[in-house]
Amino acid sequence: MSVHHAVTTTLYATVDELVRASLLIVGALFPIVNAPDNIPFFLILTTGLSAENRAVLARKIGIYSFVLLLVSVLIGTHILAFFGISLPVVQVGGGVLVIAVGWKLLNGPDNDDKTPASDPAAPTISYLSGRAFYPLTMPLTVGPGAISIAIAVGANRSPAVGLRWTLPVAALLGCGILSVIVYLTYRFAEPIGRFLGETALNIIVRLSSFILLCIGVQIVWNGVSALLMTVVKPGSGP
Repeated sequence: MSVHHAVTTTLYATVDELVRASLLIVGALFPIVNAPDNIPFFLILTTGLSAENRAVLARKIGIYSFVLLLVSVLIGTHILAFFGISLPVVQVGGGVLVIAVGWKLLNGPDNDDKTPASDPAAPTISYLSGRAFYPLTMPLTVGPGAISIAIAVGANRSPAVGLRWTLPVAALLGCGILSVIVYLTYRFAEPIGRFLGETALNIIVRLSSFILLCIGVQIVWNGVSALLMTVVKPGSGP
């Protein structure tokens, strides 16, 4: 009876750790990924594409987001250590990239990035794959903020040696849930865009582009501040 109780207790603790780790990943990353806020960008950057091509893009963005988040959680710290890159440097570089995308969207024409309208099926798979990764997946969906948080979450491993395997499983579950949310959001972005209307959509895009630009500046500032803290010690006087 005691053996059965011990096994049950261990199983309960393992499942509890797995659930908490998965919810931590989803809870930490969802406010940053926040795919619904990117619907206007997705519609503007895919202007001229058919519904079928947009569906392909949505699926590829979901897959790319899953891979980026999973790699960041599991081996992000090791990749940065291998190249000698710190998180603040990632924030600065990624923030500059976000600023560039936000500036382009803010100053671009309403029908920017339009593919030839005469043949909506013209875009090739390679074109769709490239567009799906940049800029729709990175930096719009999985930007430097999401990558930094994913790396930080992955670095916060369980101290229990026997439960180290829960991080990969939790990462698969958490990143999988986020990627499904991303896919469904972009998959049904077109009906949402029709509901909003072209005028309202353009207004939302302009406002969101400015916010995206400000987010990029904030990310750069966070990285620069962290880098300056390594040079100038708080409280150090002449």
